[in-house]
Amino acid sequence: MYQYIIRRILVFIPMLFALSIIVFALAKAAPGDPFTGKVFDPNIDPEVYDQMREELGLNKSIPAQYIDWSSRFIKGEFGDSITFKGRTVKSLIVERFANTVRLGIFALFLTLIVSIPIGIYSARKPYSPLDYAATTFGFMGLAIPNFFFGLVVIYLFSIKLGWFPAQGTVGGPGMSGMEEFMSRIHHLILPGITLGLAGTATYMRYMRSEILDVLDSDYVRTARAKGMSERNVLYKHTLRNALIPIITLMGFELGTLLGGAIITEQVFNFPGLGTLFIGSVVNRDYPVVMAITLFLGIAILIGNLLADIFYSIVDPRIRYD
Repeated sequence: MYQYIIRRILVFIPMLFALSIIVFALAKAAPGDPFTGKVFDPNIDPEVYDQMREELGLNKSIPAQYIDWSSRFIKGEFGDSITFKGRTVKSLIVERFANTVRLGIFALFLTLIVSIPIGIYSARKPYSPLDYAATTFGFMGLAIPNFFFGLVVIYLFSIKLGWFPAQGTVGGPGMSGMEEFMSRIHHLILPGITLGLAGTATYMRYMRSEILDVLDSDYVRTARAKGMSERNVLYKHTLRNALIPIITLMGFELGTLLGGAIITEQVFNFPGLGTLFIGSVVNRDYPVVMAITLFLGIAILIGNLLADIFYSIVDPRIRYD
């Protein structure tokens, strides 16, 4: 296992190199730069923007810009934000990162506690009323876009009923201790449900399908023939094998939750990486855009590595050595 982990980490190096080239190329392929459109301001001399471009190295060749950016990134220096004057990209990401992580973990928690039990019950009681209801919910969850569902829950539960706040991360300044914790949970409920909607529907359908397949396996029939109870058959033999595709999905979820939060955070005006990313794209703040995009790619790579490790924990038959 340790040799496999080392090999995978070594494979990350060329993958990260290729990812950095793609991210940098996409940023440079976008039209304009942070100063595009501002030259028409009659109060500012266009030469000022030319001087600022030179200070930021935007007048250098593309390969030279990539070398400068990648070398700084390796050292942990992501450059300065162009939109937020006097702020480094690193400080902006650190400031917003905790909010996005809280939202992602909360959404994943809701997804797992809802999807797995319903998926198990639907597999044990196929074609029951709950199974039909779960199937309908699954198709609706996959079909409804996150931004539309977010607007609906804001209208119903925030505007009409007033149960939950529609934006922000905490009730107000000066909170601490349990009061702050409960306020953050209260603000996470609506965006967490919205972010976890598609994942809940997907996990539930996968869990139902996999358990139905495993229940028809020879070793499950053998366990039943030996007199093992249905509870033991389900939890000792069936569930662990059915979790393999769920772990695969969770491997991608690490990056998907951070990336999917971009739209959800924008809908709920949630101050995380998503709102920072959208604002940076609109303002052509490419140092911030490239750093966040590269972080999302790294998160997906790490998630896949963790998924491979958990495979062998859930199913001892899987070995990498």
